Amino acid sequence: MAFDESLLDDEGRRHSVDAQDLLRALAGAGAQLRRATTLAGEAPDLPRVAGGERPRAVHVAAVGSSEAVADVLDLLVSTSGPVLLTRDGSGPLPGWVGTLDLVVAVSVSGRAEGPVRQAREAARRGAHLLTVGPSGSPLADAAEAARGVHLPIAPSSDHSRTALWGLVTPTLRGLDACGVLEVPEHVLDRVADRLDEQAEACRPDAEYFVNPAKSLALELSEVTPVVLGDGPVTGVAARRASAMLARTARTPSTWGRLPDAAAQVVACLSGPLAVGEKAPDGGRDIFADPYLDAPAGQHLGLLLLRDPTPDTGGPAGEIERHNTAQSVADHAQDTGTRVLEHTAHPGHPLERLAELVALTDFASTYLAIGHGLDPATAPGLSDIHLPRKAP
Repeated sequence: MAFDESLLDDEGRRHSVDAQDLLRALAGAGAQLRRATTLAGEAPDLPRVAGGERPRAVHVAAVGSSEAVADVLDLLVSTSGPVLLTRDGSGPLPGWVGTLDLVVAVSVSGRAEGPVRQAREAARRGAHLLTVGPSGSPLADAAEAARGVHLPIAPSSDHSRTALWGLVTPTLRGLDACGVLEVPEHVLDRVADRLDEQAEACRPDAEYFVNPAKSLALELSEVTPVVLGDGPVTGVAARRASAMLARTARTPSTWGRLPDAAAQVVACLSGPLAVGEKAPDGGRDIFADPYLDAPAGQHLGLLLLRDPTPDTGGPAGEIERHNTAQSVADHAQDTGTRVLEHTAHPGHPLERLAELVALTDFASTYLAIGHGLDPATAPGLSDIHLPRKAP
């Protein structure tokens, strides 16, 4: 299915494809975060999370689109948190969870079977419980029965894939309240501002040459993407980008994080989807007519998400990651692979993550629209047997 750039610029045709207006929902991420901050701050039970004391360990139960919340928490806790954090929303509650631990169950619908089941099991074991989801949902009922804390999310018609910041924000506030993380409100304000900046840059009426998401979508339409993050923050962004490319644009992709994924990425560059030799313009035939000539076979493309370049006197680990990322990019270019690089602006890890997530969320949505695919639907998913929703 050929990518039609004109679909992105013609408002009427764009709306006919993006019938549920996913682009508008993405543009509201900053406002969504601000609403969630206010709602969490008004929750009278917020100081009671884990009894107001730091738990021994934290387990996060989240599945589907809500699983991205676990990625964000894992990032922050693993780099600066004083406790162990585990994650699994579909299996049984880990056997080690007990009265000294906190279980965080998150669901955008409040009815996801795994998180609700784990929340109820946490209550039976006497563990502390924090739930995040709609009021009046089975997840909220589980928290009430366990005398835990439920932080409600704002009622919204937003698609589950655009609800990330409405779920992340109350969860961060809850973990801040019990001393697991320190995320001041002014940091969240800056994250919301960064999201607003990306929404303005990626707005539908912005031309390609000033719209980074449209440009990225066009480039992604010509390759089979490998999404690579150069560190912890960009690794989370890479995983989110890969998921959005698959769910939203129906484009298969793989993802990885440096330095662990360096070997497998470099190996792919000499495989059957690689260009095979250094070629101008990433192996594309610049004289090919997309309307008259047969579609060219797609080759791998490397989407490299990067953190700002560290100072020469910065931590050795950051400098090493930067050098590894540059080596991979240079090798990819030497093999003729198209390298698409995007570097976050400096700021708190959450700010940098928000910038890259917003960019790739918009790009995935534009990619779907350009292919004439409704970005909010997933044809065939209803035909697959999935775990039932909790009552």
